[in-house]
Amino acid sequence: MEDLCNSSIKFFSDQQIRFADILLPHEVQARIQVAVLNFLKVLTAPHPAISNLPLVNRKSSNSRVSEGILTDVSSTFLSHPFCTRSLMRANAAKAFIRVWKVMEKCLEIVIQEKRVTQRELFYKLLCDSPDYFSSQLQVNRTIQDVVALLRCSRYSLGIMASSRGLVAGRILLQEPNQEAVDCSACGSSGYAISGDLNLLESLIMKTDARYIIVVEKHAIFQRLAEDHVFNQIPSILLTAKGYPDIATRFLLHRMSRAFPELPIIALVDWNPAGLGILCSFKFGSIGMGLEAHRYACNVKWVGLRGDDLQLIPQVCLAPLKPRDLQIATSLFSSAILQDNYSYRHELELMMQSGQRADLEALYSHGYDYLGKYIANKIVLADYI
Repeated sequence: MEDLCNSSIKFFSDQQIRFADILLPHEVQARIQVAVLNFLKVLTAPHPAISNLPLVNRKSSNSRVSEGILTDVSSTFLSHPFCTRSLMRANAAKAFIRVWKVMEKCLEIVIQEKRVTQRELFYKLLCDSPDYFSSQLQVNRTIQDVVALLRCSRYSLGIMASSRGLVAGRILLQEPNQEAVDCSACGSSGYAISGDLNLLESLIMKTDARYIIVVEKHAIFQRLAEDHVFNQIPSILLTAKGYPDIATRFLLHRMSRAFPELPIIALVDWNPAGLGILCSFKFGSIGMGLEAHRYACNVKWVGLRGDDLQLIPQVCLAPLKPRDLQIATSLFSSAILQDNYSYRHELELMMQSGQRADLEALYSHGYDYLGKYIANKIVLADYI
């Protein structure tokens, strides 16, 4: 235990660390204990004070992109600048207390060897500490504060991901001591991705696919699965039904490690939100804090792109929404697009045209056209 504490104390003093580790339960306990000891040490010093909590700044201005040296994978990470939570500032006092409240619950969860979702944790905190927690957003942000303070992943803290993701197509998935599931026989509903990352890590996977196709929308996923596009194009279909949750990203990353020869291509709407979803899979998301980089994959953008607008009737195009403009502004200011000319050019085209195009607009050529569209893109290697 002493060795663990010594290593943790050294860890807490290292201002260069910017990633969240995946830790064993006893290691998490040690880091929490070190955080408490550091706080008490300052509080009981000859000149006592209440120490601030040093956290890594999670704003986009603190993000950088790391280029892979031995792989094609690039990822987003948080740089060195720090921010603090202070009990002595009126506007930060409650946030300071919330960190300790969440850390206390995480210690209980780890000791009991339990797993809880962020939603379950919110209701527990709402009942136990209603003066400090009134919304799910407060809990979500505080969890990221604890991750930043302890430098360990949410899953290490016993917080389980809620997953919306689905898989279909030419892959067999077998959980420990269970029968293998043939995802090509799951119909248009697909195989539901578990939020248990340990379970996803232990899956036995077999495939004869040649591609992994990431789909932004549930409805498009259902259409491709119903049409058995994965037999026409030997492939695995995966969707997060919008912005990807950590469990869906984890499974895609797991597939990319298990089948490194399979190209990963993505189908998203031609709008800033679609590009944002693609970038979350490809680079990670700053919203995930110190875990932003961990499950980045080399995803290629197959469509929709500006060149595809010639396939779409003018009547099917729609004006950009205010939310699109907000997302575009965020993307333009991010480190992700600074050195990625192709993606930046596509975003500039969207803004110049003032229009957006949904994948469903391709149905103007028939309900089975989407499969032909993907096949043609693959044959021409038309993806970026």
